[in-house]
Amino acid sequence: MSAAVRRGRVRVGISGWRYASWRGDFYPRGLPQRRELEYVGERMSTLELNGSFYSLQRPEHYARWRSSVPADFVFAVKGPRYITHMLRMRDAETALANFFASGVLALGRQLGPVLWQLPERERFAPDALGAFLAALPRSTGEALALAEQHDARLEGRSWLEIEADVPIRYALEPRSPSFGEPRAAELLREHAVAMTIADTAGRWPRFDAVTADFVYVRLHGAQDLYASGYTRPELDAWADRIAAWADGAGCPDGAPRDVYVYFDNDARGHAPHDAVALAGRLDGRYSVPSSS
Repeated sequence: MSAAVRRGRVRVGISGWRYASWRGDFYPRGLPQRRELEYVGERMSTLELNGSFYSLQRPEHYARWRSSVPADFVFAVKGPRYITHMLRMRDAETALANFFASGVLALGRQLGPVLWQLPERERFAPDALGAFLAALPRSTGEALALAEQHDARLEGRSWLEIEADVPIRYALEPRSPSFGEPRAAELLREHAVAMTIADTAGRWPRFDAVTADFVYVRLHGAQDLYASGYTRPELDAWADRIAAWADGAGCPDGAPRDVYVYFDNDARGHAPHDAVALAGRLDGRYSVPSSS
C-alpha cells in the first residue's frame, strides 16, 4: 500500500472580529457582543488579532479570547507598530520583550504566526532587517526568556509562563516595491520567515515568493482596498493557488506548505462571508474544518 500523500493544513479566517456593521449581518441580530468571537470560532479555524498592532494587550485579554474558541483554533498575532513603524525594527530588544510579556504566551499551543507589517516608506535594508529577524525568538521557550527582560511598564501586568516549548512562526508584510529585490526573499528564507502574499487592489506590490515552511496570505480586497468583496471567480482562483501551496505543486521545492489566509476586506462586511466561502471551496481537502 502506498504511503498517504502529505498535504499542508489550510486555515482560513478574518483579521479582527469586532465590527459594528457585521451585527445583524454576519452576526445574527441579538447576538451579545461578548459571544461574537465564540461565533467566529464555530465557523472558522483561525483569526488574526490586530489590536496588538495598536497597543500592548493584557494577559487576561488573551486568556479570554482563547477560552472563547475551540481548542484547535489558532490565533495569528500582529506585532506592534511601535516596533515596525516607530522604531523601524532597530534597537527593538526591549520592545520585543514587552510584546512577548504582554500576554501573547497565554495563547499556549493556539499561538499561530506573528505578523510584522511594515509601512510603505520602509525600504528594504538588509542589515537592519537581518538583525531584526535574527533577534526574534524562535520558540515559546526563547520568547519566555526574552519576555523576562521586560521593562517597568509591564510590572504587574506580564505573563511569564508557557505550557510547552514549541516553535513560533513569523511572517513579514512589506509594502515598499524595494522588497522585490531578490535579496529580500533570500534573507527571509535564511531566517525561515514567510513573505506575506497580500492582495491590495493594486495599492501596494504583491510579493509571491515562498520563503518559509508555511504561506501567509492577507486578502485586503481585489478591486477596492478593504471594501470590495471577492467574486466567485476570484475565490475560485485563490482556492486553486492555496491548494497548490498545500500540496506543494505551487512551491519551488515541491514541498507541501501549511497555509494561513486572512480576509481584511472588512469595511463593508465582506470579510467573514468571503472567508466562509473560500473555506467551503477547499471542501475539507486541505482546510481545517470548523467545530460546528
